Amino acid sequence: MRALAFDGARAALVDRPEPALGPDAARVRVALAGVCRTDLELCRGYMGFRGVLGHEFVGRVVEGPAEWRGERVVGEINLACGRCPTCGAGLGRHCPERTVLGIAGADGAFAESVSIPVVNLHRVPDGVPDERAVFTEPLAAAFEVLEQVDVAPGTRCLVLGDGKLGLLVAQVLAAAGAEVTALGRHPAKLAILERRGIATALADRFRGAAAPLVVEATGSPAGFRRAVELTAPRGTLVLKSTHAASEPVDLAPLVIHEIHVVGSRCGPFPPALRALERGEVEVDSLVSERAPLTRAAEALARAAAPGVLKVLIDCS
Repeated sequence: MRALAFDGARAALVDRPEPALGPDAARVRVALAGVCRTDLELCRGYMGFRGVLGHEFVGRVVEGPAEWRGERVVGEINLACGRCPTCGAGLGRHCPERTVLGIAGADGAFAESVSIPVVNLHRVPDGVPDERAVFTEPLAAAFEVLEQVDVAPGTRCLVLGDGKLGLLVAQVLAAAGAEVTALGRHPAKLAILERRGIATALADRFRGAAAPLVVEATGSPAGFRRAVELTAPRGTLVLKSTHAASEPVDLAPLVIHEIHVVGSRCGPFPPALRALERGEVEVDSLVSERAPLTRAAEALARAAAPGVLKVLIDCS
């Protein structure tokens, strides 16, 4: 099969054997896969990953348990052992033995097919086309904020970053009743939120007050500093960015202002799929480009260009 693999120096289209099918696993023929900021950071050295990239996907099961064959599915990315105390506590995404699809120790979905445990699969409702279903994984990450933080109606919230995840987080928080202002650098991206009645501002011009809830989704190491400045005393700062680069962090403001810091990563798929089925979140406007798998390396490069939102890779 064809796949986009990273060898530590560059990402290139290669020929690979079909992925091995382990016990209680399914082979999924990938229809669409989305390029994530994490994919770009992996190519800059994040996690030391080597292998097939890609973790946001929708496809159809072609091999595996009979009850899954033919089903259109999306998949959670953390491949847990299912046996350790962490898994027993329902925290498989933090399993110390886990691999992570297309990120750590497991080949991903920028390929014609991918192998994944059936416990990670979720059926896609018939009313959700592939072009929207492919957003399930990042949308689930946005819903994770609601799992971690009590967001009461009227909670004043700032979302930093107008990339894909920032736009999704802003919509999820607004739908939960929060009073959201999204800060970004690209008027065209912020306009997506404005059309849904969500307040926005250019980040470098924002002079508003600090907020009790701040979500940092800039994808930049420098974003943390600004997010701390904008978090009110005894407020909550939710960190969404992961990146290969690092810089010194001044922890004193966190202590002085008694800020609660929450690391936030993957999230629940069921509410994400329900939101897509009901049209509660706008994702169509987040697609900048679509490219065939034969041009996957170019798609990866395009996704890193300023102003570009989601790039989809057609693996069919």
